[in-house]
Amino acid sequence: MMNDDQLLRYSRQIMMPEVEITGQQHFLESRVLIVGMGGLGCPVAVYLAAAGIGSLRLIDFDEVEISNLQRQIAHFETDVGKSKVQSVAETLHQLNSSISVSTRNERLDAESLAEEVGAVDIVVDATDNFATRFAINRACVEARKPLVSGAAIGLTGQVSVFDSRNDESPCYRCLYREQGQEEQSCARTGVLAPVVGMIGTMQALEVLKIAANIGESLTGRLLILDAKSSQWRELKLRRDPKCPCCGSG
Repeated sequence: MMNDDQLLRYSRQIMMPEVEITGQQHFLESRVLIVGMGGLGCPVAVYLAAAGIGSLRLIDFDEVEISNLQRQIAHFETDVGKSKVQSVAETLHQLNSSISVSTRNERLDAESLAEEVGAVDIVVDATDNFATRFAINRACVEARKPLVSGAAIGLTGQVSVFDSRNDESPCYRCLYREQGQEEQSCARTGVLAPVVGMIGTMQALEVLKIAANIGESLTGRLLILDAKSSQWRELKLRRDPKCPCCGSG
């Protein structure tokens, strides 16, 4: 049960009929894996820590650079040169010392990734390349764990949920295939800082909705942000029976 400090800290959530004490308890009991501590992973981690997700597992292999500070809001000037997972963990400890934050500072192979995914309840993909996204997706499909996926570049972004617990849900590979994808990155294309914040915040929201079974998740839907016109589009997604990951191949 929550103590008095927790009841006060999370009171603005607990008073919501969609959350109440039961929902907040679900947050506190949830274990969430966030892969990538960059422009997306930083706001995801900050909001989940603030909201009271009880256990956060942070994975990245990179170090903080000065060019990251324009958009990666959990890092500060004094963190330049530190591992990103250490930097974010220190920030989250300052924000909410009552939750558990653990880190892994390395690039994971398929076996290690499967172990990490199997140990949590929800997975957040905050990475920036297809190879890693495909690997995370496969691990989530095999472990039947919900995956909250986001991406942002320039003035555009997208977010969706792929929930392998639902037999009708598509997976990330139903939407994207390995061949013919043009890889882009912030380093080559650039990104406006609030765009990654908007997508990362939406990812955090979807995690909380899944954790406490609030409303309707983005399973089977892809939200696309056009920040230049400040418009969102929604696409319906279907499971591909020939998907090489979740289908018959």
